[in-house]
Amino acid sequence: MPITYCEDRKLFTLQTQKSTYQMKIDACGYLRHLYYGRKCVGDDFSYLYRDCDRGFSGNPYACGRERLISLDTMPLEYSSSDVGDYRVNSLSVVHPDGSRGTDLKFQGFEIQKRRKYALTGLPTAYSESEADADTLVITLGDTETRLEVRLYYGVFYERDVITRAVEIRNGGDSAVYLEKAASWCVDFPYGSWDLLHFHGRHCMERMPEREPLRNCIQTISSGRGTSSHQHNPFVILCDSEATEDTGDCYGFMLAYSGSHKTEVELDQFGLVRVVSGISDEQFRWKLEPESSFYTPEAILSFTSEGLGQLSRNYHVFIRHHICRGTYKSSRRPVLFNNWEATYADFDEERLLSLAAQAADLGVELFVLDDGWFHLRTSDTAGLGDWFPNRDKLPHGLAALADRICGLGMKFGLWVEPECVNEDSDLFRAHPDWALTVPGRLPVLGRMQLMLDLSRQEVQDYLYDAMEKLLTEAKISYIKWDMNRSLSDLYSHALPADRQGEVGHRYVLGLYSLLERLTGAFPEVLFEGCSGGGGRFDAGMLYYTPQIWCSDDTDAIQRLEIQRGTSFGYPASTMGCHVTASPNHQTGRSTPLNTRGIVAMSGMFGYEMNLATLSEAERQEVREQIRTYQKDEPLIREGNLYRLGSSVENGHYTAWQYVSPDQKTALVNVVVTDPKANGKLIHLRLKGLKENVQYRLEDTKAHTISGAALMYGGYTLPLLSGDYPAFQLRLAVMD
Repeated sequence: MPITYCEDRKLFTLQTQKSTYQMKIDACGYLRHLYYGRKCVGDDFSYLYRDCDRGFSGNPYACGRERLISLDTMPLEYSSSDVGDYRVNSLSVVHPDGSRGTDLKFQGFEIQKRRKYALTGLPTAYSESEADADTLVITLGDTETRLEVRLYYGVFYERDVITRAVEIRNGGDSAVYLEKAASWCVDFPYGSWDLLHFHGRHCMERMPEREPLRNCIQTISSGRGTSSHQHNPFVILCDSEATEDTGDCYGFMLAYSGSHKTEVELDQFGLVRVVSGISDEQFRWKLEPESSFYTPEAILSFTSEGLGQLSRNYHVFIRHHICRGTYKSSRRPVLFNNWEATYADFDEERLLSLAAQAADLGVELFVLDDGWFHLRTSDTAGLGDWFPNRDKLPHGLAALADRICGLGMKFGLWVEPECVNEDSDLFRAHPDWALTVPGRLPVLGRMQLMLDLSRQEVQDYLYDAMEKLLTEAKISYIKWDMNRSLSDLYSHALPADRQGEVGHRYVLGLYSLLERLTGAFPEVLFEGCSGGGGRFDAGMLYYTPQIWCSDDTDAIQRLEIQRGTSFGYPASTMGCHVTASPNHQTGRSTPLNTRGIVAMSGMFGYEMNLATLSEAERQEVREQIRTYQKDEPLIREGNLYRLGSSVENGHYTAWQYVSPDQKTALVNVVVTDPKANGKLIHLRLKGLKENVQYRLEDTKAHTISGAALMYGGYTLPLLSGDYPAFQLRLAVMD
């Protein structure tokens, strides 16, 4: 059974295929966390903890004269504040009398078999069938304040995933204020752990950084109003000896697209607490009587088989239980985006010329990027006015779409609905719709302001504008961009005591808008973007099954960006393009073959001036497209294995895809630093069937067993030149 409760021992046990999660109600009514790790059946992990009398760790009054019991040393399932637990808290509430203490004790539970809970207004993992998931709801409460905390657990047995979320309900007679409301808390009583997190910047997102836990609180957070380029809402706690293939690894992913915070505390006695949720900076939520607040969902996974298996757990889960719609599991079209070919300097004739060249090469989707709408000749004007610039498109958008569809391609469009320029008809009509503080000049980002998506009328305006575009023109794809961080978090529609809600209400408004649009236009492929990968998270993937991975299109830097992203997110979610050489961002020159192989590690496209290609290059592009179309199912649905990184070996990056049935595989290698008279690259492949013969594409009528390829390995030919790349395809002999 995935979820069991033992009344005699007051013990809750959650089981997945390879993991166990356990908690217990103690004699004082507190819900203690006992264990999360490798699967064990029938055990009570209470024995792991020994209550001790610790100096300066106070004792709950309700436990009488028992000095061994302290919330400050107890492993808790959900921590609160100002009641004697001085570690990182999960919940901070200001009550009507100004006090802040919340003493949470067990009140009840409910097990819902073959049913996955949902959350009001938030993206939530879902079941593909009735047998996929079970739900446990545990209610904790503070009898003095009548505040209830409901802990939600979704157990996906086959996926080795447990989801968590929290509902906070005010059962009192007066409003209270939430100043922190985390989505989950986990306490670990033992172990030597490393923290692996993913930092970065615009054009260099999700760089892995691994460090041992220190005797302090290590914080990974974003206060930018988005999940951000700087710190992704996904962290890993792993055994200090863990590798790609061995060791205990815990993943903690927040399905949220706004400001977030994860805190990891190694306390005075060696216990580790991990707490994550909405960032408490600039957050203050007024919770009225008889109303509830729902936290974003967290996706937890454990494996004892190393970082690679943890990644594959997340890849499968995101593909099957987060992404939705027509393109969830269907082939994505090969696209051409005009941005790096023209930027905003184009007219209808130039677009049609590019489209004709793209169609001739085999491109399936032509995407018109920024610059097509009213007043838009640079990035200083026009945002908010979502109708065509007739100087550039004299026949309108619908006519352009028809012409491009007539070439045998689909048509796609870039939009940035969340932002507004001061030089726009929208801002002149509704300046109060922007996030600005009264009496203060606002912060500009890319010469634009943020629209207040917490307001229903703003959501309605944007829905109507997008609906008009999608209805009047044959648009099959939308690139949904957002090119700045939030600031001036003030809504002109909210009273003073609710201004602390603006950041979260903005995200809820965005989700509501996307839910309406994706529901009304299920056949349209929505791709998320925020200056590239500035909002790459499971929350956005619920609405947009792929996200532009980074504005950095340099193939060599993309190796590390895409590798870092792969620790938590599958290839099917990464938008990747072949762009010009020298690269527009770095000036680096890279062979077309290498650029193609790197871009084929995700959802594939081109972004360059096609008119500059030689005939030999044009033929190479045609071949790349045919190759990708053949390999796309393997890349989209296959299991990913990271075989080596130039950051670690200083020489090359290699990765491998293996089909779910293990019958086909693709190995990609890019040499980042060729050596004179250097060593040959030797790879041990992964994920193959041992006792099966594989035919190698590089040889004629030559087969090698899966066991030999995994344990003996494969030696590459000597690769030289500027950033050479190599591909190896394997298929089981018929």
